Amino acid sequence: MRYTFRLPDVGEGIHEAEIVNYEVNVGDMVKADQIIVKVETDKAVVTLPSPVDGKIAEIPNKPGDILSVGDAVAIFETDAAVVEELKEETAIDQKETPKKADAEVEEAEETTATTISARKRVLATPHTRHLARELGVDINAVKGSGKNGRVTDDDIRKALKEAPAPAPKIPRGAALPHEPSTLGFDFSKYGEIRREPLKGIRKRIAEVMVRSFSTIPHVSHADEVDVTDLFEVVKRQKPAAEERGIKLTVTAFVAKAVVAALKQYPMVNSSLDEEAGDIVFKNYFNVGVAVDTEAGLMVPVVKNADQKSILQIAENIQKLSEKARNREIELEELRGGTFSITNIGSLGGSHATPIVNHPEVAILGMMAARRKPVVKDEQIVIRTMMPLVISFDHRLLDGAVVARFMNHIKQLLEDPMRMLIDVI
Repeated sequence: MRYTFRLPDVGEGIHEAEIVNYEVNVGDMVKADQIIVKVETDKAVVTLPSPVDGKIAEIPNKPGDILSVGDAVAIFETDAAVVEELKEETAIDQKETPKKADAEVEEAEETTATTISARKRVLATPHTRHLARELGVDINAVKGSGKNGRVTDDDIRKALKEAPAPAPKIPRGAALPHEPSTLGFDFSKYGEIRREPLKGIRKRIAEVMVRSFSTIPHVSHADEVDVTDLFEVVKRQKPAAEERGIKLTVTAFVAKAVVAALKQYPMVNSSLDEEAGDIVFKNYFNVGVAVDTEAGLMVPVVKNADQKSILQIAENIQKLSEKARNREIELEELRGGTFSITNIGSLGGSHATPIVNHPEVAILGMMAARRKPVVKDEQIVIRTMMPLVISFDHRLLDGAVVARFMNHIKQLLEDPMRMLIDVI
């Protein structure tokens, strides 16, 4: 019996994906959980495993094709009992949904069956997920009453009834114009052009940047740090780190100093829940580190950075950066950040104004360190100076708080030994 495997709803607002490549061919025999295709969402490249044992009967797409959730990914020849079991496991509750034509019902059943391939997330059918989005219910916070903890339509409706009344909403950023600013503009009038679709990670970056900049009242604060001693520490310790296969960088020290400052100034580690009108203080410290890739900017997250040594942070940054550049990063490794760092200085430049990675409230930019004359102990000396720029959300953070936060980071970076004593 034929079974159609469809693009699953992986949550996080992802509604479409681009086929990168198939790992199987028509006629291949595959096992359940065997990787059959790589797809690129607007956040990362992810692999999709086969939900069944069977034979690949048809591959309806080619690399570069854009699929929406529910579109066919592959068609299998498999046992009828397996197909029926999948349909039974994820069947939509007919009592709670409008009746459709027989063909439409069969289509829905096939589509819902694909949700079994999504791992480490809430079990629910696409219909239930859609219902949750429509009603504004966070499906991740709902306890499922179905088989294996699956969240049902009734669970969503029950959660809606039990939810507390929403607090008055805090005004958001100015509304964006509905019509594109280039509407009616003829670029070819002035010369030859070439068009490429805005898609994948580049499209996601565009959406996130517009939302962040239009929502958050950005303010930037700049300072300069004497990193002469820090650079010497990094230089001395690099060989020992390399023996363990770790690339020790200044960024790891900055990340550790940031965590120490976040503990002293918890508002910088918070987020604004605009719907509830609450300030969310986080008792965990996950530092995102921006990585330049061929596909665009990615921000992998070093989880629980406060529990890691500088060397462990360096190792995490190294591995996550490699995975991002090789397009092997997992979605979970891009989520959960509480503060971000971007090392713009690795490419040069003395000043920039980074855009806050919403819903975080601040981002730190590291600029290029340069040898320059400075006054130290009433003497003009040559020191290695690194500019730091922090952009922050003025709805939650005032300039004085951010200045103190930056001073704390500066003191630690200028005295690496104090960092080892105070932070580790």
